[in-house]
Amino acid sequence: MSVRRLNHAVLYIREVARSVAFYTEVLGFTVDGEIPGRAAFLSAPGSQNDHDLGLFAVGRDAPGPEGGRIGLYHLAWEVGTLGDLAAVGARLRERGALVGASDHLVSKSLYARDPDGNEFEVMWRVPKEDWPGPEDAAARVLPLDLAAELERWGPDLLTGAAAGSAT
Repeated sequence: MSVRRLNHAVLYIREVARSVAFYTEVLGFTVDGEIPGRAAFLSAPGSQNDHDLGLFAVGRDAPGPEGGRIGLYHLAWEVGTLGDLAAVGARLRERGALVGASDHLVSKSLYARDPDGNEFEVMWRVPKEDWPGPEDAAARVLPLDLAAELERWGPDLLTGAAAGSAT
């Protein structure tokens, strides 16, 4: 099978309103549709999908995700610029949702958890011509110095899918 991209993700959550508030206020998603109290369908700005994220409520007492168990570890959303990544990072920090930051040499990544503990990544892709060779694979998880990366690449360099749609 030839995969073009991930079309959407669906998460089980405890409360629709709380999760909708988080994803709209922190990541800038918009609500495409909602079944009050039961489900919501959200899209990222500029998305051509019917929805990018489905949220289905399973109740306030439902257990949350647990590390080290079988299941989804995290989702990754790609932003177009390092400036976008820095802005999202600031909102995640304000919410106390930011749990990590990594330099993968091919991408610069922030890791966070939503109110139900679902982990996700927000990442910026380094221009492909600057990716390291396979011999550097072992060093692909380094601490992220976002200020240094902004100085190197600037806040407005479009890469990945964003660059393809901008040309």
